[in-house]
Amino acid sequence: MNLFEHLALLAVLVLAAGFLSLSEIALAGARKIKLKLLAEAGDERAHKVIALQAQSADFFAASQIGLNAIAILGGILGEGALRPFFLEWLTLFYDGPGRDNVAFALSFVFVTTLFVLFADLMPKRLAMIAPESTAMAVVRPVMVVIRVFKPLSWALNKVANMLFRVFGVDTTREDRITFDEISAVVEAGAQAGVLQKQEQHFIENVFELESRAVTSTMTTRENVVFFTLNEAEDSIRQKIATHALSKFPVCDGVIDRVIGYVDTRDILVQLFNRQSRFQLNESSIRKVLIIPDSLTLSELLDRFRATKETFAVVINEYALVVGVVTLSDIMVTVMGKWGAPLEADQQALQREDGSWLIDGSTPVADMKRVLELDALPEEEHYETAAGFMMYMLRKVPKPTDSVEYEGMRFEVLDVDHYRIDQLLVKRIGARGAPSATQADTVAD
Repeated sequence: MNLFEHLALLAVLVLAAGFLSLSEIALAGARKIKLKLLAEAGDERAHKVIALQAQSADFFAASQIGLNAIAILGGILGEGALRPFFLEWLTLFYDGPGRDNVAFALSFVFVTTLFVLFADLMPKRLAMIAPESTAMAVVRPVMVVIRVFKPLSWALNKVANMLFRVFGVDTTREDRITFDEISAVVEAGAQAGVLQKQEQHFIENVFELESRAVTSTMTTRENVVFFTLNEAEDSIRQKIATHALSKFPVCDGVIDRVIGYVDTRDILVQLFNRQSRFQLNESSIRKVLIIPDSLTLSELLDRFRATKETFAVVINEYALVVGVVTLSDIMVTVMGKWGAPLEADQQALQREDGSWLIDGSTPVADMKRVLELDALPEEEHYETAAGFMMYMLRKVPKPTDSVEYEGMRFEVLDVDHYRIDQLLVKRIGARGAPSATQADTVAD
């Protein structure tokens, strides 16, 4: 064969190796979720790609056999065809010793560069651009390659499986999807403009329901407005008029003796029926849902769904009431400020100088979001901004006490009977300095 015929055959080998490299990356990188959507839309090729991914050992064995055979053949062919050409070319300006070695090195570099560039690097980069569509485009030729190399790939897979068993390697592919992976996809969608920023927050908040405790979103004990069993009608009317609430717990004297709750719609119905007086009795008091403070918001949603209730009283391990929570509280957690009533006080308010006023009862997750913090130290030990300060200070706080974390100063502004009402948060430096373990504490 002349030089042109050798180069043409070499080009065919490069194209064949490029096809195998492209197919490997496309089949390995194709996302199963997207393939399932395409399969459900009626694309038969997507079904074949999914089946091939489930039994990928045959293809990878056939692919490696083909790639290695082509590489060896290409090296032999290239050296035989190009070495005489480079040797003749070198003779034009050099006729000294070592000319054969230089010609061999030039042919080796040329063939290696050709295969690396056109049979490996470029096909793999092309496959990564759109792995699903590429995998579906090559799946039928790949099935032919698998059938051609079936006997040899079967033998190699047997040997490989035996070695895996000897070394205790589990070759089962795990397709479990984690929250971090979904969060990364959602964030990528927001950056690409597919999702709006608010929609990204909604999705992330829904997944947070699995980890957030009911205490992070409930109305705390000291803010609970309740009726006593023998409360006067005028007092009941006054509380209903003063507090824009639809449900009120009913207690036997003290808040820790909850016997039920009253829905203000029942009172409204009686007023529409022209009943001038309203009394708390068995007919007007509804059975209340009592839940432990260890429940997550996701578990609470399940309780609400099972009982068809939207109001619950939260108690601790000592059977003391720590707060009340409603379905609306959960929706506010998911929707953020969009789900909050327009007249409600904001828990985090940014001032003109860039600092933040944060309510002590603000959940940790909300505080991290407004301050753009990835994490707080040992978050499992507290649930609110006030809990963060008490944990960092290691004492009952007082006004002007402060800690520094991630380049921010958290200062206690107001304390009401040992309860932190409000924090002032200012940025004082670059993030990451100082660390949480080096947080400054203002002593008594």
